Amino acid sequence: MRNTKELMDRPQSELIIAPIRHHAHHRLGPSAVVVGALCLLLLVAFGRLFGADQWLTHPGFRAWQTICVAIAVQALPFLLLGTVISGAVNAFVPAQAFSRMLPRNPALAVPVASAAGVVLPGCECASVPVAGSLIRRGVTPAAAFAFLLSAPAVNPIVLASTAVAFPGSPEMVAARLIASLATSAAMGWLWLKLGRSDWLRMQARHTGHKEGHSRWEEFRLGFQHDFLHAGGFLVLGAMAAATFNVTVPRSVLETFSGSAWLSVLFLAGLAVVLAVCSEADAFVAASLTGFSPTARLAFMVVGPMVDLKLIALQAGTFGRAFAVRFSTATAVTAVVCSALTGWWLL
Repeated sequence: MRNTKELMDRPQSELIIAPIRHHAHHRLGPSAVVVGALCLLLLVAFGRLFGADQWLTHPGFRAWQTICVAIAVQALPFLLLGTVISGAVNAFVPAQAFSRMLPRNPALAVPVASAAGVVLPGCECASVPVAGSLIRRGVTPAAAFAFLLSAPAVNPIVLASTAVAFPGSPEMVAARLIASLATSAAMGWLWLKLGRSDWLRMQARHTGHKEGHSRWEEFRLGFQHDFLHAGGFLVLGAMAAATFNVTVPRSVLETFSGSAWLSVLFLAGLAVVLAVCSEADAFVAASLTGFSPTARLAFMVVGPMVDLKLIALQAGTFGRAFAVRFSTATAVTAVVCSALTGWWLL
């Protein structure tokens, strides 16, 4: 009876985590390690038998490997920042704080959350776990998604890098700020109008501090969960982006640069597959001198909101159904806002 009472008094999160730890302890025992080592040796032997070692040393594969690692390494510090913030929000910030900061009217909370992205340095990898933590803490999803889109696109680091990449062109910085804020707010309002809660498939886990438990332990568990979960999807997105970089010839870029509308659509699509971090994408856009300023603006607006690694991160955090719908709608909205802003300012 005493053991039963102790079990009933334990928090739900521990009841869930303890069996997983216990199962993982047995699953990764010495026998599993031996089997894994033997499988690895067999793969190496078969690879050498069928000439895979020559394929692995091919210049194309080495280029793919370099790009994949570069994208992952570039995004990893910001993913780390985002998961640290997410864990800290989960453990240290009272649940009532978010409802006090945002207007109670969801339609008014969306632009406020969108504008809040200006003060948080980070990229798209950081914004996904933070948005997930905000939703778990009771923030309306529309406001969390508006913040998710604006934070990597309009924070001070991104705006400063854009000013450096386009010296003497303050209108490009202003255009990026306006188009990004308009896209994030429009998507938040669109979710209020058309979004459905059953599209979200977020993993249920303990959020917030419980009386009598260590805040630092809750921070560690939340950080560990978000970082390992999102990190795997980051790697998948980096692999997909690297594949595009290697397989598409550069002559294709020259084909689309001659048309005003096709160039906008092409650079928007290129931003999706290149998956360049928002702190560095302005320099990539500035190097595409054959394209119009509006097309390069579309590259900088779409990229921080919709790219392969971000879609993968969203699918892992919010569910595949959400990622497909939300990313598609965001891409269309971002292209429209970029074209209108570019026509107005550029």
